Amino acid sequence: MTCAACVARVEKKLNRVDGVSATVNLATGLARITHPPEVGVDLLVSTVERAGYTAQLPSPPLATGDEDEGGEDDGDDDGRELLVITAVLSVPVLVLSMVPALQFDYWQWLCFTLAGPVVVWSSSPFHARALSGIRHATATMDTLVSLGVIASYLWSVYALYFGGAGDPGMRMPFSWLPSAGGGTAHLYLEAAVGVPLFVLAGRYLEARAKRGTGSALRALAELGAKDVELKGSGERISVSALRTGQEFMVRPGEKVATDGVVTEGSSALDLSLVTGESTPVEVGPGFRVVGGAVNSGGLLVVRATAVGADTQLARITRLVTDAQAGKARIQRLADAVAGVFVPSIVTVAACVLGFWLGAGADPEAAVTAAVAVLVVACPCALGLATPTAFLAATGHGARLGVLIKDPGALERLRRVDTAVFDKTGTLTTGRMTLVETVVAEGRDAAEVLRLAGAVEYGSEHPVGRALVAAARRQAGGEPLPETAGFRAVRGEGVHGGVEGREISVRSPRAAGPLPDTLHAGLLRAEEAGHTAVVVEIDSRPVALLAVGDTLRPSSGAAVTKLKRLGIEPILVTGDGSAAAEAVARELGIATVHAGVSPEGKSELVAALRAEGRQVAVIGDGVNDAAALAGADLGIAMGSGTDAAIGAADITLVREDMAAVVDAVLLTRRTLATIRANLVWAFGYNVVTVPLAATGWLNPMFAALAMSASSVLVVGNSLRLRADGPRPRRRPQAAERVSGRSAVRRGSDDLSLR
Repeated sequence: MTCAACVARVEKKLNRVDGVSATVNLATGLARITHPPEVGVDLLVSTVERAGYTAQLPSPPLATGDEDEGGEDDGDDDGRELLVITAVLSVPVLVLSMVPALQFDYWQWLCFTLAGPVVVWSSSPFHARALSGIRHATATMDTLVSLGVIASYLWSVYALYFGGAGDPGMRMPFSWLPSAGGGTAHLYLEAAVGVPLFVLAGRYLEARAKRGTGSALRALAELGAKDVELKGSGERISVSALRTGQEFMVRPGEKVATDGVVTEGSSALDLSLVTGESTPVEVGPGFRVVGGAVNSGGLLVVRATAVGADTQLARITRLVTDAQAGKARIQRLADAVAGVFVPSIVTVAACVLGFWLGAGADPEAAVTAAVAVLVVACPCALGLATPTAFLAATGHGARLGVLIKDPGALERLRRVDTAVFDKTGTLTTGRMTLVETVVAEGRDAAEVLRLAGAVEYGSEHPVGRALVAAARRQAGGEPLPETAGFRAVRGEGVHGGVEGREISVRSPRAAGPLPDTLHAGLLRAEEAGHTAVVVEIDSRPVALLAVGDTLRPSSGAAVTKLKRLGIEPILVTGDGSAAAEAVARELGIATVHAGVSPEGKSELVAALRAEGRQVAVIGDGVNDAAALAGADLGIAMGSGTDAAIGAADITLVREDMAAVVDAVLLTRRTLATIRANLVWAFGYNVVTVPLAATGWLNPMFAALAMSASSVLVVGNSLRLRADGPRPRRRPQAAERVSGRSAVRRGSDDLSLR
């Protein structure tokens, strides 16, 4: 496929098949097809072939290998070879035609000889596709190029043999405008060779630029390790042969082969290429790791929990591929215009030829103007304006840890004016941690925490686990003391003997009267929405420990930036009002809805939309799924549940609220780029076609302008990679997460040529 007219033709053929819905992307060369079971891939491929193109199922997203890479390189070599040979043959013709001082006897015949292979061999791809279009009663960009080349060459043949241009001493001045050479027919061999030369050069540069827009997807595909060492045997096997439950080694400097759980060892993992985080994450036994992460510390033994298409890296790649295969509403409009563009230009060229001849103009001036119209018109820029920008944006978003499900999500995010945030697991980490320690006079805070951690060691309560984690961090690897006679009393707390003393960690209600210092700490904890426990030593209250869900470090800055961007933040949570109000005060959120059920969240979103607001919901849990699905745009945390991710339009792989701001900024830059591309694509044709029709453009320069228009559109889209938001550096604590299974989409992709 070479232009938007090709896209329209293939889509039209595929959508005529019963039950088939197809969208074709010019930038990626992929067709996304939804079809009933009785419609097989063979029928779809044959339908594309009947439209005059070839099709095949694309390679799996994570498939890499020397053979594939070589195939791609070969394709590049073929394009370069054709371009180089065309340039060698064309440049002498261009120079002699444009510089009269270099013209010698019979120069025109040398140019005619050199132009022949260019018109026949170099232009054969254009001629073949033009003929294919004629057989299918359609016209494409290749039709315009083929007609322009043939018309220029045939006119030159007439001039050489019948118009006096073949005389030995003939000299031809170069002109931008249609002109007759003083009774001698003008040669347009420079147009006959310049048109295919510049179009081939433009398409070569365009293809390289389009590969640049898809570089992020190829980088994702290459992240995975190719082989892995099994534990025990020391045997290295292909990653594709690894099975769930097998344990494998990850040595320093190696990539983690697949998703799994660390069973032995501790190290720091570099997740920058997978999630956009550049700060290494400390992991140890029991921690989950993702395939593609680089081990930058010690030796790890990992048990595989997901392989192949079920890994997080595969899901990321699949999401990006799905997004790049989709179409936005604005792209469908451009494709509709491009679908009727080529027939309209052929009609205009015929009218221009007839008008010039009817007005008594020189026939060669009329032919030149008509050829210039055919050559200068460019539906390619229209067809590439939107998909190349989305291709670059989705790829750059993946590097930022922002996975966009479809191009329409970018359009909807641009219009969002209200952001509804869930609290737990979204604005906060979702993990209970020790946030404050208050001790009675004469007591040591570190000693109290050590004793409390020891007695809570056997507890399964979230508060107890938070205290144990804090005590172990404080101990710096030293074991906590043993507890004798551990007992837990429901609704009250835990008790046990530690180093000869009776230690209790109890709820404030069960502890009785508290000293003034501890009572003041309790009031602060209740105001902040934290959970407080009292530590007693030998039945005397000596400390108050406050445990709570902590804010993500980036939440405050993200909320502030969203407000500056004109987006109002709203906090909605199922937690109590004290905890919700405390978080809202710290983040600067004015509107808070506490104690809201999952149904209530969905109803709130519906009410906001009824007010005319464009609402985005950011959440992570099952209780957020309905609200995510009911919003104008749903954004799910990557650590969230399958239900939340499945209902969302955007997934944040990076556990960082700054990624929400990055998504908004990326969206605005992308749509601004698309608008600039479309203004250029439409404006170029509006300006150049009348210039060509009125005889103000030489066909050769028309070809140069046409080729440059497509390259400029793709180049402008590439700026999204260079000028967009950058991955941020921030500290990250490792966490235990639950595994998720992949959700497969019921559709097929076809790779088109």
